[in-house]
Amino acid sequence: MSEPIVRIAARGEGVTAGGRHVAFAAPGDLVAEDGTLTAGPHRQAPPCRHFPECGGCQLQHVDDAAYAEYLVSRVTVALAQQGLATEVRAPHLSPPRTRRRATLRALKAGGRVVLGFNAEKSNRIIDLAECHILRPELFALLAPLRSLLGTLLPAKRTGEVQLTLADRGADVLLKGIKAEGFEAAQGLIDFAGEHGLARLSLDEGLGPETRWEPQPATVTLSGRPVPLPIGAFLQATEDGEAALVEAVREAVGDPKTSADLFAGIGTFALALPGKVRAAEASREAVLAMKRAAPGIAAEHRDLYRRPLTAEELAGLDAIVLDPPRSGAEAQVAQIARSAVPRVAYVSCNPATFARDAALLVAGGYRLAWVRPVGQFRWSTHVELAASFLR
Repeated sequence: MSEPIVRIAARGEGVTAGGRHVAFAAPGDLVAEDGTLTAGPHRQAPPCRHFPECGGCQLQHVDDAAYAEYLVSRVTVALAQQGLATEVRAPHLSPPRTRRRATLRALKAGGRVVLGFNAEKSNRIIDLAECHILRPELFALLAPLRSLLGTLLPAKRTGEVQLTLADRGADVLLKGIKAEGFEAAQGLIDFAGEHGLARLSLDEGLGPETRWEPQPATVTLSGRPVPLPIGAFLQATEDGEAALVEAVREAVGDPKTSADLFAGIGTFALALPGKVRAAEASREAVLAMKRAAPGIAAEHRDLYRRPLTAEELAGLDAIVLDPPRSGAEAQVAQIARSAVPRVAYVSCNPATFARDAALLVAGGYRLAWVRPVGQFRWSTHVELAASFLR
């Protein structure tokens, strides 16, 4: 007797009503007792030859409707575990081939270089012959990078390649890779010029060192070019960033005074009206914000160790916070003690978001709505923006 798959679990497996987990099953599929799957209405043919071996994607076998429902369910389940419920809006889904940043691994073996994402749950590298998530400008660099790394990587050694699409081209950081001697150093410069890179940096183990940057590398945020520190956080897709900024602007309204906490290089601070105070733990990110928008009161502050207190938040009309995956428990505790009327919370982890949301609700806030954002298309990574009102 067969059972239908009714939902997708957090790690991407299909789940039956009886709680049976089945790898690579889509909602509506039928699973027999022996594990045989009969395709249902939400199964699609994976577009990439590397699926499911490559760890870059986990859900290429489900259609957009099922993927959107998965994003919603991740949020509703996380909230329910904290005793919360609210309006969860239709998700924004980034289209294929729009990811503008990625970290790849490289290995020289058998006289050639393999370059790509790790295989799922493995350290084995998938040598990418195609990719349906990366921006074409970034994917086009993979073949030339293999040639370059072939001259730099010793046999059986691995390295890391960080790619970010900046305003004037790709920003490339090579980590764990050495360029010894004049010819190797000149080769880096020749490569960067030939392929129109915005910047090429090398981290041989002592921190990044820029080897090529004919003009300052920037990324445009809310219409302003912002200096892009090496390795700085940037939203994964431009359309995903726009969806998050739009949600934040709706959540905060039209504040005369606001604070952007865990501000990064100013993704949200630069989009806010009125007077803006920004706090960020990265000194380079703070300097980038100050250069792009001197009117923002940006400060270097570790909000985990020194959260802004309720007293420091007094008088603000709105707060935006976009913490790392671990959430912002200490900072949220101070916000819950404050009288700030509006809070916009951007998260990349539904579980820690729900935990922090419960603290805000206990402090007198109402969770008005949440909008999931699927920037990491076909992956189990879920982002969201939420509105809290006092």
